[in-house]
Amino acid sequence: MLKKLLPALLISLVVLTGCASITSLKFDTNSDENYDFIYDTIDDPYLVKLRTEFELDTIISGCTSDLEKIRALSAWVQNLWEHDGSNTPEKSDPISILHEVQNGSRFRCVEYAIVLNGCLNAVGITSRTLALKTKDVETRESGAGHVVLEAYSKDMDKWIMVDSQWDVIPVLNGIPLNAVEFQNALVNNRFDVDILSAADLSKTYYFNWIGEYLFYFDVLVDNRVVNRTSPMSLMLVPVGEKNPVVFQKEWPIEDMIYTHSVNAFYTEP
Repeated sequence: MLKKLLPALLISLVVLTGCASITSLKFDTNSDENYDFIYDTIDDPYLVKLRTEFELDTIISGCTSDLEKIRALSAWVQNLWEHDGSNTPEKSDPISILHEVQNGSRFRCVEYAIVLNGCLNAVGITSRTLALKTKDVETRESGAGHVVLEAYSKDMDKWIMVDSQWDVIPVLNGIPLNAVEFQNALVNNRFDVDILSAADLSKTYYFNWIGEYLFYFDVLVDNRVVNRTSPMSLMLVPVGEKNPVVFQKEWPIEDMIYTHSVNAFYTEP
Protein backbone atom coordinates (compact mmCIF):
# COMPACT_ATOMS: atom_id res chain seq x y z
CA MET A 1 0.00 0.00 0.00
CA LEU A 2 2.82 2.37 0.91
CA LYS A 3 4.52 1.77 -2.45
CA LYS A 4 1.32 2.77 -4.22
CA LEU A 5 1.05 5.97 -2.18
CA LEU A 6 4.68 7.10 -2.62
CA PRO A 7 4.35 8.60 -6.14
CA ALA A 8 1.35 10.69 -5.09
CA LEU A 9 3.12 11.77 -1.90
CA LEU A 10 6.20 12.83 -3.85
CA ILE A 11 4.11 14.84 -6.32
CA SER A 12 2.34 16.54 -3.42
CA LEU A 13 5.70 17.36 -1.82
CA VAL A 14 6.94 19.01 -5.04
CA VAL A 15 3.77 21.12 -5.30
CA LEU A 16 3.98 22.21 -1.67
CA THR A 17 7.69 22.99 -1.50
CA GLY A 18 8.50 23.86 -5.12
CA CYS A 19 11.71 23.41 -7.06
CA ALA A 20 12.39 19.91 -5.73
CA SER A 21 14.99 19.24 -8.43
CA ILE A 22 16.86 22.56 -8.38
CA THR A 23 20.48 22.18 -7.28
CA SER A 24 23.10 24.44 -5.74
CA LEU A 25 25.36 26.23 -8.23
CA LYS A 26 28.85 27.57 -7.60
CA PHE A 27 30.29 30.67 -9.28
CA ASP A 28 33.59 32.53 -9.03
CA THR A 29 33.23 35.56 -6.75
CA ASN A 30 36.90 36.62 -6.74
CA SER A 31 37.78 37.01 -10.41
CA ASP A 32 38.95 40.38 -11.71
CA GLU A 33 37.48 39.74 -15.17
CA ASN A 34 35.86 42.77 -16.74
CA TYR A 35 33.70 43.28 -19.83
CA ASP A 36 32.72 46.53 -21.51
CA PHE A 37 28.95 46.30 -21.67
CA ILE A 38 27.17 48.91 -23.77
CA TYR A 39 23.79 50.38 -22.83
CA ASP A 40 21.41 52.98 -24.26
CA THR A 41 20.96 56.54 -23.09
CA ILE A 42 17.49 57.92 -22.48
CA ASP A 43 17.82 60.46 -25.31
CA ASP A 44 18.32 57.80 -27.99
CA PRO A 45 15.88 58.80 -30.81
CA TYR A 46 14.35 55.33 -31.02
CA LEU A 47 13.68 55.27 -27.27
CA VAL A 48 12.21 58.77 -27.38
CA LYS A 49 9.81 57.59 -30.09
CA LEU A 50 8.89 54.50 -28.07
CA ARG A 51 8.29 56.56 -24.93
CA THR A 52 6.18 59.12 -26.78
CA GLU A 53 4.13 56.90 -29.11
CA PHE A 54 3.07 54.52 -26.36
CA GLU A 55 2.68 57.18 -23.64
CA LEU A 56 4.99 55.44 -21.21
CA ASP A 57 5.12 58.48 -18.93
CA THR A 58 1.40 58.03 -18.30
CA ILE A 59 1.94 54.40 -17.27
CA ILE A 60 4.56 55.35 -14.67
CA SER A 61 2.77 58.49 -13.53
CA GLY A 62 2.76 58.59 -9.74
CA CYS A 63 5.62 56.09 -9.40
CA THR A 64 8.27 57.39 -7.01
CA SER A 65 10.92 54.66 -7.22
CA ASP A 66 12.64 52.54 -9.83
CA LEU A 67 10.88 49.44 -8.49
CA GLU A 68 7.45 51.04 -8.81
CA LYS A 69 8.21 52.05 -12.41
CA ILE A 70 9.47 48.56 -13.24
CA ARG A 71 6.36 46.98 -11.74
CA ALA A 72 3.99 49.35 -13.56
CA LEU A 73 5.59 48.76 -16.94
CA SER A 74 5.90 45.01 -16.38
CA ALA A 75 2.19 44.71 -15.59
CA TRP A 76 1.33 46.81 -18.65
CA VAL A 77 3.43 44.70 -21.02
CA GLN A 78 2.22 41.40 -19.57
CA ASN A 79 -1.38 42.39 -20.26
CA LEU A 80 -0.83 43.45 -23.87
CA TRP A 81 -1.26 39.95 -25.33
CA GLU A 82 -1.70 36.28 -24.49
CA HIS A 83 1.45 34.18 -24.71
CA ASP A 84 2.02 32.22 -27.92
CA GLY A 85 5.17 30.12 -27.76
CA SER A 86 5.33 29.40 -31.48
CA ASN A 87 4.78 32.79 -33.11
CA THR A 88 7.63 35.14 -34.05
CA PRO A 89 7.38 38.78 -35.17
CA GLU A 90 8.36 40.12 -38.57
CA LYS A 91 10.83 42.48 -36.88
CA SER A 92 12.36 42.08 -33.45
CA ASP A 93 12.40 45.63 -32.11
CA PRO A 94 9.89 46.83 -29.46
CA ILE A 95 7.95 49.31 -31.62
CA SER A 96 7.50 46.82 -34.47
CA ILE A 97 6.37 44.13 -32.03
CA LEU A 98 3.90 46.50 -30.39
CA HIS A 99 2.46 47.45 -33.79
CA GLU A 100 1.90 43.76 -34.57
CA VAL A 101 0.29 43.30 -31.16
CA GLN A 102 -2.07 46.18 -31.93
CA ASN A 103 -3.12 44.18 -34.99
CA GLY A 104 -3.87 41.10 -32.92
CA SER A 105 -0.60 39.16 -32.95
CA ARG A 106 0.61 37.16 -29.96
CA PHE A 107 4.21 36.26 -29.19
CA ARG A 108 6.72 34.36 -27.04
CA CYS A 109 8.62 35.08 -23.84
CA VAL A 110 11.31 36.59 -26.05
CA GLU A 111 9.01 39.35 -27.25
CA TYR A 112 7.70 40.14 -23.75
CA ALA A 113 11.31 40.66 -22.67
CA ILE A 114 12.24 42.72 -25.73
CA VAL A 115 9.27 45.05 -25.31
CA LEU A 116 9.68 45.59 -21.57
CA ASN A 117 13.43 46.00 -21.99
CA GLY A 118 12.84 48.78 -24.52
CA CYS A 119 10.23 50.46 -22.35
CA LEU A 120 12.43 50.47 -19.25
CA ASN A 121 15.38 51.92 -21.13
CA ALA A 122 13.05 54.52 -22.66
CA VAL A 123 12.11 55.84 -19.20
CA GLY A 124 15.71 55.89 -18.02
CA ILE A 125 16.01 52.53 -16.24
CA THR A 126 18.95 50.60 -17.66
CA SER A 127 17.95 47.03 -18.48
CA ARG A 128 19.05 44.07 -20.59
CA THR A 129 17.44 40.90 -21.87
CA LEU A 130 18.62 37.75 -20.11
CA ALA A 131 18.51 34.31 -21.71
CA LEU A 132 18.09 31.40 -19.29
CA LYS A 133 19.02 27.85 -20.25
CA THR A 134 18.54 24.44 -18.68
CA LYS A 135 21.41 22.15 -17.74
CA ASP A 136 20.50 19.83 -20.63
CA VAL A 137 20.30 22.68 -23.14
CA GLU A 138 22.40 20.76 -25.67
CA THR A 139 20.42 17.52 -25.64
CA ARG A 140 16.84 18.59 -25.04
CA GLU A 141 14.75 18.85 -28.20
CA SER A 142 12.52 21.69 -26.99
CA GLY A 143 11.83 23.89 -24.00
CA ALA A 144 15.50 24.36 -23.09
CA GLY A 145 15.37 28.14 -22.80
CA HIS A 146 13.40 31.05 -21.40
CA VAL A 147 13.99 34.79 -21.80
CA VAL A 148 13.52 37.37 -19.08
CA LEU A 149 15.28 40.65 -18.39
CA GLU A 150 17.21 42.34 -15.65
CA ALA A 151 16.82 45.99 -14.76
CA TYR A 152 19.32 48.04 -12.80
CA SER A 153 17.78 49.95 -9.92
CA LYS A 154 19.81 53.00 -8.98
CA ASP A 155 17.67 53.28 -5.85
CA MET A 156 18.88 49.89 -4.59
CA ASP A 157 22.19 49.79 -6.50
CA LYS A 158 21.49 46.30 -7.85
CA TRP A 159 20.20 44.26 -10.76
CA ILE A 160 16.62 42.96 -10.54
CA MET A 161 15.21 40.05 -12.54
CA VAL A 162 11.86 40.66 -14.22
CA ASP A 163 9.95 37.89 -15.98
CA SER A 164 7.64 39.93 -18.18
CA GLN A 165 5.80 36.91 -19.60
CA TRP A 166 4.45 36.25 -16.11
CA ASP A 167 4.86 39.74 -14.60
CA VAL A 168 7.10 38.40 -11.83
CA ILE A 169 9.87 39.97 -9.78
CA PRO A 170 11.38 37.51 -7.26
CA VAL A 171 12.09 38.86 -3.77
CA LEU A 172 13.77 37.53 -0.64
CA ASN A 173 12.79 39.18 2.63
CA GLY A 174 11.39 42.06 0.60
CA ILE A 175 14.57 42.60 -1.47
CA PRO A 176 14.26 42.10 -5.26
CA LEU A 177 16.70 39.54 -6.64
CA ASN A 178 18.75 39.15 -9.78
CA ALA A 179 18.53 35.79 -11.56
CA VAL A 180 21.54 34.21 -9.85
CA GLU A 181 20.39 35.40 -6.42
CA PHE A 182 16.95 33.99 -7.22
CA GLN A 183 18.38 30.57 -8.07
CA ASN A 184 20.42 30.54 -4.88
CA ALA A 185 17.43 31.60 -2.80
CA LEU A 186 15.28 28.81 -4.22
CA VAL A 187 17.92 26.32 -3.09
CA ASN A 188 18.69 27.76 0.33
CA ASN A 189 15.74 29.94 1.39
CA ARG A 190 12.83 28.79 -0.73
CA PHE A 191 10.20 29.29 1.97
CA ASP A 192 11.27 32.92 2.34
CA VAL A 193 11.17 33.68 -1.40
CA ASP A 194 8.15 35.55 -2.70
CA ILE A 195 7.09 37.28 -5.90
CA LEU A 196 5.93 40.77 -6.76
CA SER A 197 3.23 40.50 -9.40
CA ALA A 198 -0.04 42.07 -10.44
CA ALA A 199 -1.02 38.80 -12.11
CA ASP A 200 -3.12 36.05 -10.55
CA LEU A 201 -0.25 33.60 -10.22
CA SER A 202 0.72 30.99 -7.64
CA LYS A 203 4.32 31.51 -6.58
CA THR A 204 4.71 27.76 -6.00
CA TYR A 205 3.56 27.06 -9.54
CA TYR A 206 5.98 29.67 -10.89
CA PHE A 207 8.92 28.39 -8.82
CA ASN A 208 8.30 24.85 -10.05
CA TRP A 209 8.14 26.09 -13.62
CA ILE A 210 11.13 28.46 -13.65
CA GLY A 211 13.54 26.43 -11.52
CA GLU A 212 15.06 24.27 -14.26
CA TYR A 213 15.82 27.31 -16.44
CA LEU A 214 18.04 28.89 -13.80
CA PHE A 215 21.26 27.11 -14.74
CA TYR A 216 23.01 28.96 -17.58
CA PHE A 217 22.61 32.74 -17.88
CA ASP A 218 23.63 34.89 -20.85
CA VAL A 219 23.36 38.53 -21.82
CA LEU A 220 24.46 40.60 -24.78
CA VAL A 221 27.62 42.65 -24.52
CA ASP A 222 26.06 45.42 -26.61
CA ASN A 223 22.67 45.93 -24.96
CA ARG A 224 21.38 48.81 -27.05
CA VAL A 225 17.75 48.28 -28.04
CA VAL A 226 18.52 48.94 -31.70
CA ASN A 227 21.66 49.63 -33.76
CA ARG A 228 23.89 47.09 -32.01
CA THR A 229 27.38 46.82 -33.45
CA SER A 230 28.44 43.54 -31.82
CA PRO A 231 26.72 40.14 -31.78
CA MET A 232 28.75 38.91 -28.79
CA SER A 233 27.12 37.58 -25.63
CA LEU A 234 28.49 36.65 -22.21
CA MET A 235 27.35 33.40 -20.61
CA LEU A 236 27.66 32.78 -16.89
CA VAL A 237 28.51 29.10 -16.42
CA PRO A 238 28.53 27.32 -13.04
CA VAL A 239 31.97 26.20 -11.90
CA GLY A 240 32.58 22.60 -12.94
CA GLU A 241 29.98 22.62 -15.72
CA LYS A 242 30.65 22.48 -19.45
CA ASN A 243 30.32 25.42 -21.82
CA PRO A 244 27.28 24.61 -23.98
CA VAL A 245 27.88 25.06 -27.70
CA VAL A 246 24.59 23.77 -29.14
CA PHE A 247 21.00 24.76 -28.36
CA GLN A 248 18.42 21.94 -28.47
CA LYS A 249 20.57 19.61 -30.58
CA GLU A 250 20.32 21.73 -33.74
CA TRP A 251 21.42 25.32 -33.36
CA PRO A 252 25.06 26.25 -32.72
CA ILE A 253 25.62 28.69 -29.86
CA GLU A 254 27.87 31.26 -31.54
CA ASP A 255 29.51 34.56 -30.64
CA MET A 256 29.60 33.54 -26.98
CA ILE A 257 32.12 34.41 -24.27
CA TYR A 258 32.03 32.08 -21.27
CA THR A 259 32.75 33.05 -17.68
CA HIS A 260 32.38 31.70 -14.14
CA SER A 261 32.63 35.21 -12.68
CA VAL A 262 29.41 36.44 -11.15
CA ASN A 263 31.01 39.82 -10.44
CA ALA A 264 31.90 40.33 -14.10
CA PHE A 265 28.38 39.36 -15.08
CA TYR A 266 26.80 41.86 -12.69
CA THR A 267 28.90 44.98 -13.10
CA GLU A 268 27.22 48.31 -12.50
CA PRO A 269 26.13 49.86 -15.82
